[in-house]
Amino acid sequence: MSLIEIVERAAARLDAAGLSFGHGTTNAFDEAAWLVLWRLGLPLDALDEFAQRELTPADIEGIDALIGQRIATRKPAAYLTGEAWLQGLPFFVDERVIVPRSPIGELITQGLADPWLQEPPARILDLCTGSGSLAILAALTWPEALVDATDLSADALAVAARNVERHGLAARVRLRQGDGLGAAEGRYDLVLCNPPYVNRASIQALPPEYRAEPALALAGGEDGMDFIRALLPALPAHLEKSGVLLLEVGHERAHFDAAFPRLQPLWLETSAGEDAVLLLTAGDLA
Repeated sequence: MSLIEIVERAAARLDAAGLSFGHGTTNAFDEAAWLVLWRLGLPLDALDEFAQRELTPADIEGIDALIGQRIATRKPAAYLTGEAWLQGLPFFVDERVIVPRSPIGELITQGLADPWLQEPPARILDLCTGSGSLAILAALTWPEALVDATDLSADALAVAARNVERHGLAARVRLRQGDGLGAAEGRYDLVLCNPPYVNRASIQALPPEYRAEPALALAGGEDGMDFIRALLPALPAHLEKSGVLLLEVGHERAHFDAAFPRLQPLWLETSAGEDAVLLLTAGDLA
């Protein structure tokens, strides 16, 4: 059996099992390709190159077992492989953190937020850092910046520490434990925040793949705005006069607008849509 044949067979199994995707892939074929290539130790972008490679019985057995594990556990594939990718960079992940997928990463690496930054940020705060992915992307994008990456969860920070070390950024990315702005220190030019924002009704309707992630990083209370309600009034004390906040709210724009009717944020278009990430300046929040 060739590699492409087993990818197609695996995709059919995943599709028939009614799985949910969204943790790095959006469909059964791409997820199957990811798992097959990972199991074989091949580059994840090398499907075409190795499509006709003939597999050994041991290869096939290992792949079938991995696909079976994905179906039986309903865990995101990234938890099975121990690795996720965001904006072309690999990150170690496990069940202590959500799988990195924030569209804020696009705004950082593609320069889409640059027009609102008066100059490259010298100090950056990444709130609710989880795996540390956004803090690391920011540190690599702005090589002179110092980044504070904070999280309430000590378990999440242990994962982030592995990723900071992996990318050689221990000198510029400082991990700090605290609730909200409790671990912030001084003022920042740029604040990144992918907080828990999923409302209560949506949390209860999540498929198993999303319920496998830590609830602390997802659940935002009745309307999803609990963390953000505490954050926005306190944030001006931690922003420079020209400071900027990039805040992800996912599918919760209606709840954000209802909770903060006096704010007029700039909504930035990303692959997640036109209302998943907003930008507020220090002046907007004053």
